[in-house]
Amino acid sequence: MDYRRTYRSAAVTLVDLLSRVPADRLDGAGIGDWSLRSLIGHTISSALVQVPSVLANRAGSVNVAAAEGYFAFVRDVPADVYAAALAVSDADAQESASSLDEAGSLAARATQALAAVEDDDVVATPVGGMRVRDWLPTRTFELVVHGTDVAAAAGVPVEFEPAVVAEATLLAARIAVAIGEGPVLLRALTGRTSLPKKFSVVQT
Repeated sequence: MDYRRTYRSAAVTLVDLLSRVPADRLDGAGIGDWSLRSLIGHTISSALVQVPSVLANRAGSVNVAAAEGYFAFVRDVPADVYAAALAVSDADAQESASSLDEAGSLAARATQALAAVEDDDVVATPVGGMRVRDWLPTRTFELVVHGTDVAAAAGVPVEFEPAVVAEATLLAARIAVAIGEGPVLLRALTGRTSLPKKFSVVQT
């Protein structure tokens, strides 16, 4: 699959997953300080809602040249800037939590917006100008990572297509390299050692 197909596939899988989340689990634990409802809201906001607006907003130049650079950039921002961005993300999560029943239509709008842009179009993302082909995999990553978070918290199964999981996993490995943790991850994946406690290539 190419990045467009993996995004569409992941979005379809998420919509199906959300349709199976028990209503009585929504106000229970999600991940970290988020309830399941807030976790779902964040996923909808970051991976579906923002896609049409980002894709419609052209940037004049490329500031981040690869998908892994998106996450590396986020990790390196000053603490106060990150805290402010996190507060906005939390607010968006709360607002988008009410859109659970609209996930299917939001996914449709996102994929329609994707069909209207070219691979090398440069769009204005939260970290600056990125090519569509570099930015969209970061949204697929959000769908897969938070989709599995939602499934675990809700106690329902989810199965993303192997190509989707492969894309997200490869991106995680590239992020590890970009932030200087490549050797640690490689040794763990090849059975030489264990990952450090709470090891993560992303902030949350």
